[in-house]
Amino acid sequence: MQKIWLNSYPPATPAEIDPSSVVTLVEMFEAAVREYGEQPAFANLGASLSFARLDELSDRFAAYLQHHTDLVPGDRMALMMPNLLQYPVALFGALKAGLTVVNVNPLYTARELRHQLRDSGARGIVIVENFAHVLQEVRAETPLQTVITTRIGDLLPWPKRLLVDLVVKHVKKQVPPFALDGAVGFAEVMRRCSGRKPERVDVGLDDVAFLQYTGGTTGLAKGAMLTHGNIASNVVQASTWLGPYLERGSETIITALPLYHIFALTANCLTYLRSGGLNVLITNPRDLPALIKELSRYRFTAITGV
Repeated sequence: MQKIWLNSYPPATPAEIDPSSVVTLVEMFEAAVREYGEQPAFANLGASLSFARLDELSDRFAAYLQHHTDLVPGDRMALMMPNLLQYPVALFGALKAGLTVVNVNPLYTARELRHQLRDSGARGIVIVENFAHVLQEVRAETPLQTVITTRIGDLLPWPKRLLVDLVVKHVKKQVPPFALDGAVGFAEVMRRCSGRKPERVDVGLDDVAFLQYTGGTTGLAKGAMLTHGNIASNVVQASTWLGPYLERGSETIITALPLYHIFALTANCLTYLRSGGLNVLITNPRDLPALIKELSRYRFTAITGV
């Protein structure tokens, strides 16, 4: 078959990607950590995590899942939060533990959340406490066993962490009361496994990395099974297309689109992580004054939008 679409490719763009460059997402992350170490990987609300620090914190998270929960490789772990530094920690920690990540829109209603947790079979969840009251409504109807709650400021430096959490909870009244028996705080997870390394899990390209749900605009949301090979190939494709325009280790991308959507997860989080870029996470892009203030802090080189 004649591939006429190749005539429209830029001169520097190859017709195919190199299959040997496709590795698991854990291996991709580890390679980025080795190459970029102390460079910033993610920033949010004026704080940042280097590649090395993210590796350390995600190790703690993975170790907690392995040694303090009943979750085993192949189990599903739901992540229900906006763009926060806790997201990449939980994401790569879950992948290191061999789990399948189920991204959940934090604005879901109780009905929508119930469907996704039951349909996915998620046995664990990390949820920002602002929406924990929604989980409280449906938890008994789901297979959840492990619940980890996080505050907006959990990974911010002291005393900013305290100030942010006080304002969010007591001034803006954005944390409705909730009761989740047996839930553990994200900060406690980090403390409990400080300095601990997880056991290595044998993960392959055909293992499912994400159970990514559709928007459900035409009916019930459906989970798409995305393997490590699927997503890694997509990241390599994006990196190849952007190759002529990317300066490895020097890019800064504004990530206002939510990481629980596949676009920002792939194009922002994973593609720019692979190239040593900095992801500036915007927690609430609808707050335009705060967004503009955040943009003024960075000489960013890329931004994605819909």
